[in-house]
Amino acid sequence: MATSVSITTTYAGQFSGKYIAAALLSAPTLDKEYITIKPNIKFKEVVKVLSQSNIIVDATCDYAATGSVALTERILQPDEFQVNTQLCKKDFRSDWEAIEMGVSVYDNLPASFTDFLIANTAGQVAQQIEENIWSGSAAVNGEFAGLLDQISSSANLPAANFITASAQVTSSNVVAELTKVVNAIPNTVYGKEDLYIYVPTNVVKAYQVALGNANYQFNAFTGFAPLNFQGINLAWCPGMPSNTMIAAQKSNLFFGTALLSDKNEVKVLDMADLDGSQNVRIIMRYTAGVQFGIIGDIVLYSAKLVPTV
Repeated sequence: MATSVSITTTYAGQFSGKYIAAALLSAPTLDKEYITIKPNIKFKEVVKVLSQSNIIVDATCDYAATGSVALTERILQPDEFQVNTQLCKKDFRSDWEAIEMGVSVYDNLPASFTDFLIANTAGQVAQQIEENIWSGSAAVNGEFAGLLDQISSSANLPAANFITASAQVTSSNVVAELTKVVNAIPNTVYGKEDLYIYVPTNVVKAYQVALGNANYQFNAFTGFAPLNFQGINLAWCPGMPSNTMIAAQKSNLFFGTALLSDKNEVKVLDMADLDGSQNVRIIMRYTAGVQFGIIGDIVLYSAKLVPTV
C-alpha cells in the first residue's frame, strides 16, 4: 500500500524554515538505561537463571554434596521491524517549499523537509519502542511482546508479587498504592542498588501533586532528587500504560537489539537515478525485543493477570 501524502498548507509570507509535528513521547527507558541493554544480538541470546537452595549445612570432616542447583534460561530474541515510506516530489512543487527544490524538472526534495523527516521518523520509532517495551503485543503488527504482557502471563509469578491496581491512581491514593508495591517487594530484592519502581506518567503526575500538597518537604516518602519513594528510585517510563507499575532490578529486565544505533539510522533514497520516477523513499530497519530474568524477584501492579494457556 502506497504512503498517503496530504499537504494542506498555503503560502503566506516568508517561510520560517521550521517544521513542527505532533509531540512524541520521550524514550527514557533506553536513553537513561533504566533496564539492561544487550546490543549486538544477531538472532537470539540466552539469559541464564541460576537458583540454589539448601547449600549450607553443619560442618563435618567429610565432603558431602548438599543442596540443589537449578540452571534455567530465558530467551531474548529481538524481532525485526521496518519503516518504508514513499513521497512523490511532484506533491511539493506547488507548496511554499518549491523554491528550495530548484527550477529543474528533476526536482530535489526540500533539504529542510528531508532533515525534518529523518528526525521525525527516528522520533516515531523511539516512541514506538518505548511503548512496546512495556505494553507491546506480539500479536499486533509492528510490535513485540512487552514486559507487562510477558510478566503478567507467566505462570511462575508468585501470588504475593501481584497487586490488583486501583481503577485510577490519583494524588489522594498514590502514596497508598506505592506503599502496596513496596510491601510486596521480596526481602531478597529490597535494598538492592539497582532496584526501581517503574511508573507511568499518570502516577508521576499524581505523586508530584501529592508532594506539592505536602509542601515538598523531606518526609517518609521522598527526597528532592532523584524522584524516589521510601528510598526506592522511581523510573518514569512514558511508554507504560496508566495505573500500572513494576518493581524490579534493572539487572533483571533486558532490552535486546542488533545495533542500538539502528533505531536512529534513517535512509532517504531518491529513486530518480534508479527507475526514473519522482519518488523519494524513507527506509529504516531495526530489531528490538525485551525479556525478564527471575520472575520471583518482580512485583507487578496491574488491573489483571493475563491467563496462561
